[in-house]
Amino acid sequence: MPAPPRAAPAPDRPGSPSAGLTWDLYCRVIDNHGDLGVCWRLARDLATRGQQVRLVVDDASALAWMAPQGQAGVEVQAWPGDDTPPFEPGAVVVEAFGCDPPAAQVERMARCSPAPVWINLEYLSAEAWVERSHALPSPQRHGLTKWFFFPGFTPATGGLLREPGLLDARAAHDAGAWLAAQGLAPRDGERVATLFCYDNPALPALLPALASRPTVLLAAPGPAQRQLATLALPPGLRVVTLSWLTQPDFDRLLWSSALNFVRGEDSLVRAIWAGAPFVWQAYPQHDGVHHAKVKALLDRLQPPAGVAALWQAWNGAPGAVMPALPDTRPGAPWAAAVQALRDRIAAQLDLTTQLLAFVAAKRSRPQGMP
Repeated sequence: MPAPPRAAPAPDRPGSPSAGLTWDLYCRVIDNHGDLGVCWRLARDLATRGQQVRLVVDDASALAWMAPQGQAGVEVQAWPGDDTPPFEPGAVVVEAFGCDPPAAQVERMARCSPAPVWINLEYLSAEAWVERSHALPSPQRHGLTKWFFFPGFTPATGGLLREPGLLDARAAHDAGAWLAAQGLAPRDGERVATLFCYDNPALPALLPALASRPTVLLAAPGPAQRQLATLALPPGLRVVTLSWLTQPDFDRLLWSSALNFVRGEDSLVRAIWAGAPFVWQAYPQHDGVHHAKVKALLDRLQPPAGVAALWQAWNGAPGAVMPALPDTRPGAPWAAAVQALRDRIAAQLDLTTQLLAFVAAKRSRPQGMP
C-alpha cells in the first residue's frame, strides 16, 4: 500500500525557541487507558524530536504493557501529593484533558520568569465548534495564561498525533507475516477483525453480522473479552482473545485487520492511520452528547450507505437497528472513504509539529503579551 501524501514535518532548528525544552505533561487516568495512551504517544513523539519530557501521572501502571521499554528523554513521575514540595517547572506545561496541575505547582509556575507556556490539551472531536475554540487563551490567576489546544481533523485545529515515519511503516507492513509471527494467522478464507470496545449492549446483534462471512475476531482485553465470554458465537465466527499489546504492536494489529472496532480517542486516531474500514464507539455519556460526536465524525468520513447505520447502532442511537455489515474488502467504497479521510488529514501538519510551533511562537513574544 503506497504511503499517502502528507505535509512535510517542521523540525526545530538548533537555537529556535522550542529546541531542547523541558515539557511537564500532566495526566490523570480516569477510568480507561486512553488518557495515558495519548499522553505517552505525545511524550514519546516530543522526546524523539529532541525535547525532554516529564510525564506526571497519577497511575502509570498501564505503561508496564503499553511501553515496557520506556523512552529516552521521557521521565515518568508520580503525581505530587498534598505535602510534596513543588519542583522547578519546565518551559512548557501541558495538562491533558483539563486535569489541572497541583495548586502548589501552579504557584511555582507563577514565580518563573519567563512563565512557562501553559497548554490544556483537550479531547478530540470532529464537531465544528472545535475550530472556533482552538488556540484561545484563558487568563489565570497570578498573571498566567492557559492556552486551549484542540486536536482535530481540519487545518484550523491542532491536528492528530502522527509520529515521523508512521505512514511509511504502515505502507511497508506485511500483515500476513506479522499475524503469523503472533500466532494469529487466519484460517483459509477468514476475514480478520479487531474488537476494542467499551461495554456495549449492541455486541450480541453485531455477531451475526460479522458471521455473514467467515471471520476471526481478535478481541482486546477488557469489556470485549468479558462480554464475548457470555455470548454464544454464530457459525462462521471464531474469537481469539488477545493480551495487552504495546502501542507499536497495537498499531500493527490494526494494520493487519480488514475491519477494526475502536473506542475513545487514541485507538480512533490509530484506526484512521491504518486506513482500513473501522467502526468507532464514542465514550458513552448518559445525556446522549456522544451521538453528536459520532455524527460529526461520520460527516468528516462521508462513508457509503450502511456504514452510518452501523456506527449509529453500535453507539446505541435511539431507534437504530444493526444492519448487515457493509463490504469491508480493500478497494470497496468503505475502505476508499477511510483512505480518503486519512489522506486529507495526512496532508495537514501533525499535532506535535503544531505544538512545537505554537510554543515557539509564544516563547518568542515579550513577557505578558498573549
